Amino acid sequence: MAKLGKEQIMEILPHRPPMLLIDEGELLDGVSVCNYTVSGNEFFLQGHFPNNPVVPGVIQCEMMAQASCLLIGKPNDGKQYTPYFTGMEKVKFKRKVVPDDCIILKSELIKQKGVFYFVKCTGHVNDELCCSAEISFALLAE
Repeated sequence: MAKLGKEQIMEILPHRPPMLLIDEGELLDGVSVCNYTVSGNEFFLQGHFPNNPVVPGVIQCEMMAQASCLLIGKPNDGKQYTPYFTGMEKVKFKRKVVPDDCIILKSELIKQKGVFYFVKCTGHVNDELCCSAEISFALLAE
């Protein structure tokens, strides 16, 4: 798969700014590899924390989840689908993420059972692990 820009990502994901948290993505050997550069102007940095902006852990989880959804792509049956979080396990944060950081998100499908997907995810900044989790979601037709 070629690199996807924001327009192509929005064809797969239902997220829109300011909640679209992936700048680019691609599928390499069954692994979704995406990135997001923190500008410093994001809504979630406005109060987290004054004079010391840090990307909240829950936002890092959302970034990993969005990167995970690119593994599935867009079903071509003509229906609209929405991915819904069903669980997060083994969530860890190892390094803070701050403005000007480019977080590289990697997701790999562990298993699928019906509409449920189970994915192992990591986020790195400058080759340093900043977050990891096992995420599950359901892909449901609307």
